[in-house]
Amino acid sequence: MSTVRGYFHPKTATGSSSLIPAPPWQYSGDLLTVEYRTDPERVRELLPEPLELADEDPGAVALIWADWQSCSASQEELLDPVRAQYKEAFVVVRCSYRGRTYSRCVYIWVDKDFAIARGLHQGYPKKLGSIHQTRPHPYGPAPRVAAGARFGATLAAADRRLAEATFTLREESATNGFVNGHPMIHHRWLPSIEKGKGLALDELVETGGASFEAGPAWAADAELTLFDAPTEELSRLEIREPIGAYFRQVGVTWDGGRLLESGTSGAE
Repeated sequence: MSTVRGYFHPKTATGSSSLIPAPPWQYSGDLLTVEYRTDPERVRELLPEPLELADEDPGAVALIWADWQSCSASQEELLDPVRAQYKEAFVVVRCSYRGRTYSRCVYIWVDKDFAIARGLHQGYPKKLGSIHQTRPHPYGPAPRVAAGARFGATLAAADRRLAEATFTLREESATNGFVNGHPMIHHRWLPSIEKGKGLALDELVETGGASFEAGPAWAADAELTLFDAPTEELSRLEIREPIGAYFRQVGVTWDGGRLLESGTSGAE
């Protein structure tokens, strides 16, 4: 009997073809964040049981662009950059579970297959997209991380533009926003292979960073536009009131999560 190895598909005799390595996963990235308020009912419709709206500011939304370099504990991916570099744009809301406030990613687009695989494991609803953002650099025409620096960011999927934003850094900030500032609460779902049998995997999980470091946060003036698309629903989280915008460079390690409940979501 053969033994196959690997943390994720495809499992092989050596395991070297696995799409993702075992955690911990380490990330270094530039983040551009826009926070705004939408209709709280549009947030509520994205929260399956047993999650509820956050008690405070229930309509708050964060749309975050991230330009990442990521790696496993060996850090070997950093020397093979195609396995390390990717971009993503994700939408975070806040919710309540058993009286505690959590952050929850309700939409997320990435541009690499290994990032999608990690999302399936973690409970992030990842899809393929086209994501771009201005990179800072200390020389030439690229913006420096300083007051007055201007950045742009775009998000598209299935050949349709979903969002675009511009940022102008204003001053250093004590915060990088509040919507994405809590432990994450996600569902891990997998339909049964048998028709009509519901979910084979139905878990509510909590995750967060095992370690975190960051440079100064910068407050920014931002303009954000959302666009309709036939197979995306980001624009349902319409912009009613701006809250704030930020730039920050961060380093994060993810090393697993905690099971909160199993088989109780009622998802279809």
